[in-house]
Amino acid sequence: MNKDVGSLVTKEMLAHYIELNRKKKGIETQLDELKKVINLYFDMSVGHNVRGEITLSDYKLQRQVRKIEKYEQEETVKRLEELNLMDLIQKRPDERKIKSALDLGLLKDEDLAGCRIINTSQAIYVKHLDSK
Repeated sequence: MNKDVGSLVTKEMLAHYIELNRKKKGIETQLDELKKVINLYFDMSVGHNVRGEITLSDYKLQRQVRKIEKYEQEETVKRLEELNLMDLIQKRPDERKIKSALDLGLLKDEDLAGCRIINTSQAIYVKHLDSK
């Protein structure tokens, strides 16, 4: 190994890395607890998985909700085959083409009942507002 490269990493750096990683885990745990309390507040005040916003003093708190929809692969392929819509099938359901077929009315939501998987995630944003 090149001597110059070996001197880039030191025992002190490794010790510092371990210490920072330990602190990071503690901070992440605290942040997770705060997020739970904030999401509980929004769940109780505006509803579960509903966007919300409040201002406290010179802080603005927002919750945004992201929604991800997917189609359960086997059931969707089976249903599309039953409906003779083979052009909507690749090795897995082509979600872009399915959405287009739904938008064009070639396919109805009830045709794919039980196939759609919906995932939601919540994001917390805290912003310090300038006092005037």
